Amino acid sequence: MTTQQLVQQIRQKKSFLCIGLDVDLTKIPPHLLALEDPIFEFNKAIIEATHDLCVSYKPNTAFYEAYGLKGWTSLQKTINYLNDNYPQIFTIADAKRGDIGNTSTMYAKAFLEDLNFDSVTVAPYMGKDSVEPFLAFENKHTIMLALTSNEGAFDFQTKNVEGEELYKTVIKTSKTWKNSQNLMYVVGATKAEYFAEIRKMVPNSFFLVPGVGAQGGSLTEVCQYGMNEDVGLLINSSRGIIYASNETDFAQKAREEAIKLQQEMEAIMKF
Repeated sequence: MTTQQLVQQIRQKKSFLCIGLDVDLTKIPPHLLALEDPIFEFNKAIIEATHDLCVSYKPNTAFYEAYGLKGWTSLQKTINYLNDNYPQIFTIADAKRGDIGNTSTMYAKAFLEDLNFDSVTVAPYMGKDSVEPFLAFENKHTIMLALTSNEGAFDFQTKNVEGEELYKTVIKTSKTWKNSQNLMYVVGATKAEYFAEIRKMVPNSFFLVPGVGAQGGSLTEVCQYGMNEDVGLLINSSRGIIYASNETDFAQKAREEAIKLQQEMEAIMKF
């Protein structure tokens, strides 16, 4: 999917919502556990209930890898279902990979070629040769961790190194890498005060923004400081939507929560 196609979806749906498909078998409705593949059936129901309200789905691969081969099969069935039925929706493999060149090339092939996700999240700690293999895929996107929403982000990311915070150095350096036009950035909603400066550094890039809702981030503040002419934001909500109910009405309740966020986004887009 090209960036232009993603922008088109955002304008069409009046939404920049990304729904995280982080499936924990201890949290899904008990009646699904009797099915052959409860993870996939849960995802399918959530997708059917919300696909018209969001522009992206983001499975965090840890929630699938934890269940071994069965979990990986559920992930494959989920991405195949999305690609077959909703190819216009932007898909994110939230895998946070990042290793030396040969290994990164294999990770990139796994997620962007074999599973055929539109994008994958990566950690840039090992530098240029750990990220460029992901960037080599045409019409695919690499979403690099820039400034994350967790408490530990302050351990390294905001440290001053030679007069500049480390996350700024990382973002600036990433712009010099081959095919850097394929980069997007993870910027946590709980760091809203940083958005204006990051937007100046990468004015045209998309930000994947976790932390709105359950982690306390403000949608209004994120949009105030982070939005560009093409919106340029994918606001992720996982638990707040997919676990809105633990009963047989879980999909309908998920839809109701997604509608609330979509309507907030539509109101913001009008200004």
